[in-house]
Amino acid sequence: MSTESLTVGIDHLGLTVRNLDVTRDFFVNCLGWKQVGGKPEYPAAFVSDGHILLTLWQAKDPGEAVDFDRKNNLGLHHLALRTANEEAFTTIFERVSAWPGVKVEFTPELLGSGPKRHAMVYEPGGIRLEFDYDPRV
Repeated sequence: MSTESLTVGIDHLGLTVRNLDVTRDFFVNCLGWKQVGGKPEYPAAFVSDGHILLTLWQAKDPGEAVDFDRKNNLGLHHLALRTANEEAFTTIFERVSAWPGVKVEFTPELLGSGPKRHAMVYEPGGIRLEFDYDPRV
């Protein structure tokens, strides 16, 4: 059996969200992503930063949706997004932490002993997001 990988990366990541409009607006208006499609009958919105594609799916019954619990739910623990440079990292955290409905889990700090830095937030729809910057990359 070959040990060569049969896959070549992530095609897209699908996330179920409590409020499709709020989460889409966070990615588009706060982070500067583009909406590249959608499926109104589902409903769903497809957003991209030009490197990754997210499919945001509206929960069928938002009032009955279970809040994310990273320690007990199978699947997504968090979505980590890398920034291009330190200035972008700082700008993103300032913008995101001031965005209505965002909950900051922790402010920018070293990851382990560094030099990589990261911060963790919950976007307004409840998805746990990490932003990071690594000066070695």
